[in-house]
Amino acid sequence: MSNNIPQEILDFCNATCGELASFRPASGGCINNGGKIEAGKGTFFMKWNDSKSFPRMFTVESKGLSLLAETQCLQIPEVVEVYEGAHHSCIVMEYIESGPRTKTYWTDLARGLACLHKTSANQYGLKHNNYIGSLQQYNNHEDHWIDFFINNRLQPQVKLAMDHGRLNRSDLKKVSRFEKVIAGILNEEKPALVHGDLWSGNLMIGPLGNPVLIDPAVAYVHRETELAFTQLFGGFDREFYDAYQSIFPMESGYQERFDIYNVYPLLVHVNLFGGGYYQQAMSVVSRFS
Repeated sequence: MSNNIPQEILDFCNATCGELASFRPASGGCINNGGKIEAGKGTFFMKWNDSKSFPRMFTVESKGLSLLAETQCLQIPEVVEVYEGAHHSCIVMEYIESGPRTKTYWTDLARGLACLHKTSANQYGLKHNNYIGSLQQYNNHEDHWIDFFINNRLQPQVKLAMDHGRLNRSDLKKVSRFEKVIAGILNEEKPALVHGDLWSGNLMIGPLGNPVLIDPAVAYVHRETELAFTQLFGGFDREFYDAYQSIFPMESGYQERFDIYNVYPLLVHVNLFGGGYYQQAMSVVSRFS
């Protein structure tokens, strides 16, 4: 039952949740191990990883979940405890059962995200850096959106890709031209609190058939980046996009801006996986340079 759980994490689990009775591994995680646990104090979801490879990952995830939960816009799993140990880190949160999706699921998600995106801050960024997948995501404060997008989103991924030979000098020149061109295209808006890594894998159906957000990479950024990200890997139901645009309309030309914003997650995937993501990212860069 618990043979695959490191002793360090097992000790933490027993102290936090009560004696472990059962553990059912979750599927799909490429960074963390985790699953449903039945313990003396109830049912929980627990995940863990290598603390040296991913320092403070669960601490900043907990902060992100708390920020989202404070808005009361959508259901967010409640964090029970975070452990940062010498060799392993762990997060324990409430276990959310899934139910059948309601007919209003996509409209409810649109309404909830619009509510979330109306939560603002004085500057773009966040008080701390966090993670996008297994990579560091930088959130240094900026007063202007274009500066934040270039300095905290594009440039760190470009540098990482250059350092590992995934981009070449010719690509770097194209990116430089791309940054100059998009400065005249991207519009300024009030910084919006976003989930930051919103795709189908981080979107659950709750016990009442409602939307539930998990695994965030939060920051106060331009809300269009959130909508753009949702389209990258298959997209959501059309009803979601129509409802969002009706509730909290975006300025005309947003689809073109979506393509620009998705260069960031595409570069993240270049750095994580390489392959065809390079062609996708550079195709957009070339189009705007």
